[in-house]
Amino acid sequence: MLAGGLGTRLGEMTRTIPKPLLEVAGEPFLFHQLRLLADNGATRVVLCVGYLGELIERAVGASRFGLGISYSYDPPAMTGTLPAIEHALPLLDERFLVLYGDTYLPIDYLDVQHKWLASGLPAMMTVLHNENRWGRSNAAFDGTRVLAYDKFAPSAEMTWIDYGLGGLSAAVFAGAPSIERDLSSLYRDLAYRRELAGYEASERFHEIGTPEALAETAAYLEARYRS
Repeated sequence: MLAGGLGTRLGEMTRTIPKPLLEVAGEPFLFHQLRLLADNGATRVVLCVGYLGELIERAVGASRFGLGISYSYDPPAMTGTLPAIEHALPLLDERFLVLYGDTYLPIDYLDVQHKWLASGLPAMMTVLHNENRWGRSNAAFDGTRVLAYDKFAPSAEMTWIDYGLGGLSAAVFAGAPSIERDLSSLYRDLAYRRELAGYEASERFHEIGTPEALAETAAYLEARYRS
């Protein structure tokens, strides 16, 4: 889980508290994510932390909700999501799932993993048919593979959006350009080479990247726990 960002869009809220520890629906947002992963059969999580990462480790510890928790601290000179994952590779299995520390993803994680393994491809991206409803659409998907992906300059024919959960094998990092800093660049290249499996999410994602999104996600989680 990538949890090292500064959370600058949240302003003063993240000046002394890392984004994953912001209180959402009565507890740190990260606890909601970890509980969801445990409920879906996960047993081990590696947290890639940077900004105020020691506070995250102190709050979560070595285990939570039955999950074993390990930490990979981003070196100061290595900024970006792609180097963060590369730095954590010694703690990861040959194949692993990747998600972000500011998104809550109500999806069947085990089914995602099984479908990815069955595809025989080295990487996988979950996608949502978006048509610019929740952010700008950035992916083209044919029902089996992600045919094109561009986070920064999406084309008009891209009607799907990166859902926020991916799968990567350690081998794909061997060909990743050393100058790249964003994980999206690796996904883009994998899609171009037809090596990126796709999995369709049926329910929208929820995130806490802005004050408005945080309030919306809090309301969603409170309603989810009441039901």
